[in-house]
Amino acid sequence: MLYKLSMRFIADLHIHSSYSRATSKDMVPEALWKWAQIKGITVAGTGDFTHPAWLTELNEKTEPTGDGLLRLKREFEADDIPASCRADVFFVLSSEISTIYSKNGRTRKVHSVIFVPQISDALKLNLALSKIGNLNADGRPILGLDAKELLRIVLDACPQALFVPAHVWTPHFSVLGAVSGFDSLEECFEDLTPRIRAIETGLSSDPAMNWRLSALDRLTLVSNSDAHSPAKMGREANILDADISYESIKKAIETGDGFLGTIEFFPEEGKYHYDGHRACGVNLAPGETIKNDYLCPACGKKVTVGVLHRVEKLADRAHGFKPDGAKPFHSLIPLPEIIAETHGTGVASKKVEREYLKLIYELGNEFRILMDAPLPDIERAGSPLIREAISRVRDGKVNIVPGFDGEYGKIRIFEVEERKQIKGQTMLF
Repeated sequence: MLYKLSMRFIADLHIHSSYSRATSKDMVPEALWKWAQIKGITVAGTGDFTHPAWLTELNEKTEPTGDGLLRLKREFEADDIPASCRADVFFVLSSEISTIYSKNGRTRKVHSVIFVPQISDALKLNLALSKIGNLNADGRPILGLDAKELLRIVLDACPQALFVPAHVWTPHFSVLGAVSGFDSLEECFEDLTPRIRAIETGLSSDPAMNWRLSALDRLTLVSNSDAHSPAKMGREANILDADISYESIKKAIETGDGFLGTIEFFPEEGKYHYDGHRACGVNLAPGETIKNDYLCPACGKKVTVGVLHRVEKLADRAHGFKPDGAKPFHSLIPLPEIIAETHGTGVASKKVEREYLKLIYELGNEFRILMDAPLPDIERAGSPLIREAISRVRDGKVNIVPGFDGEYGKIRIFEVEERKQIKGQTMLF
């Protein structure tokens, strides 16, 4: 079935496969197909097409749709998808590449996400890249190659490719990161900078932070989960109103026409939002870092400068500035984390799993529950506490201890006594 009419859908375009380091063995096409439906994702990236074994698996388990996307072959489709979540899922060939090189007297470590429409395009690009580095070692290969040269190689191999700098503010591995990045896209990509039409904001920043740099105004700000396990899919994503085809998705991202906005982490929850030193448990706001001369007050070693600090350093606009035509975004907390908060327990608990399954079986996919389901329906399927928690998340009424130096932020929707009080009121009726 080919979709030719424009429709609203959610796309999570940057994930990883089981062939990447530190990823779940469940990151296989069947599981990605299943969890995309549970989450409410229509188009998912395949991740890791540069890995020969993963590309072979994709070729065996998926088939082309005829419009630059892939779909899972029917013999691999599971029959245990909740009826409330069942929907078509499509894949776009994607891969993240790490480039490590020296430029302008510094070591640079830049990650980029690449999209191509056909397996033949992936094979052609892989052939070129295999002459530079070992593609079998990791689903996200590390190449000793200038990011500008990577862009040139990608476009030579596949002129229809889309090249997006990944999680651009991450301190250690990004184009604008504090530790190994550049102060501008132009410094990195030079004369090829106009070929960069979008950037990925990453978990530790949101569009509002990026709006503070006028140099980014011409770019589409995309968000993706960078998931290493199926349940993490959709923690960030994009909302589009376009044909479900490679060319339409590429056009929406490159021009903004048909790109409706993004679904975001609260950036404070990202693991590099604040500055700090994880070994000492030191978590610092940018001003505190400056006051301490960028040194850990506990041990005297250099702290890791986080995303907020880096944005502040490069920004040429005040906090709160919003450019004309800026796309809206929705800050959400994943549903399992919300449920865990209401129970005062860990996300991995059986209680959370049972509640999560009950909600999606009754109300539909996770994005529908978080963004669209009527609050009375959420209370009926869950509890008054879950209703109140989701209402607060929708309104942005949450408290978060910011993440720092590789540690995720800690979210609090309710105070302990407040949660007990709401539970107590519920038991009276």
